Amino acid sequence: MIQTIAMIAILCISLATLALIYRVIKGPSIPDRVVALDAIGINLVAIVALISIALNTNAFLEVILLLGILAFIGTVAFSKYLEKGVIIEHDRDR
Repeated sequence: MIQTIAMIAILCISLATLALIYRVIKGPSIPDRVVALDAIGINLVAIVALISIALNTNAFLEVILLLGILAFIGTVAFSKYLEKGVIIEHDRDR
């Protein structure tokens, strides 16, 4: 029963991810694309978690943590780039 529900949820989240990919490609502005990329990262975490539930294993928990960290770092880097124009500043007092 729970496997069936997990598979239906995976299908729904996959369709939402496809819609977000469209938003990344056609997005009207750069911030819209960044938000869509962040949402794709969240959807990937959800899909991996649902696969872990459907297979009744906890082998994918490290993958979920890694995807969450990478999505967060990517969002922070894009936000800093949009705000300042650079990601890594090389200002040294000489």
